[in-house]
Amino acid sequence: MDKVNILGVRVDKYTIEEAADKIIGYMQNGERRKCVYTPNSEIIMMAYKDKSFCDVLNRADILSADGIGVVYASKILRNPIKSRAAGFDIACASLEKMAKLNMSVYLFGAKPGVAAAAGEKIEKVYPGVKIAGIADGYFDEEKEKKIIEDINEKKPDMLFVCLGAPKQELWINKHKDELEFSVCMGIGGSLDVFAGTAKRAPMFFQKLGIEWLYRLIKTPSRIGRMMVLPVFGFTVLFKGKKYAQE
Repeated sequence: MDKVNILGVRVDKYTIEEAADKIIGYMQNGERRKCVYTPNSEIIMMAYKDKSFCDVLNRADILSADGIGVVYASKILRNPIKSRAAGFDIACASLEKMAKLNMSVYLFGAKPGVAAAAGEKIEKVYPGVKIAGIADGYFDEEKEKKIIEDINEKKPDMLFVCLGAPKQELWINKHKDELEFSVCMGIGGSLDVFAGTAKRAPMFFQKLGIEWLYRLIKTPSRIGRMMVLPVFGFTVLFKGKKYAQE
């Protein structure tokens, strides 16, 4: 599958369905420790400023375009991605396929109680999916060891790590060689959406690729984070071609 180099981050040009099919293929073929990250513009800017984090992203087996800004960047670089493939959407498409195969998922992250609520909803929406285990995202070194032991005991087909970027990608990269799973996805706040404690933007915003605007309207304090979007655009415009040729 083709990739596009956006400021050093080599993003796959998968659609949601293509990414989900690839994930299921890993599971059915018995492959282990496959990692999926879904960077948006903000995450790519983090990687642009931090080469070690950029290297972590580029070690992923699937690196999809979570934000519409990433899609626009690929068009500026004349190597267009067909459509955004958000982590939550890939997760849902994967769960739908996993349900038909009676596969398991481990939920790790979010506030206490959220993963359990997400697990209940997932079992209802995707009957056939087994919740292998749950763990919240608040842990010290001792609890972390127990979480790792629990994951290894359960050996899930899918491991969702929802600690927010870049923490989740760094955590996965640090521990993946000692963990037993088939596919691991870092998907930010998705457990809150699955649990119903957070709502996704209405379809109108999703289709226009402006979920970021909905989140800003709902949480005006995000304005500082949103300022990275124009910076990302100008950086791609003026420096992106150099990376795209590598």
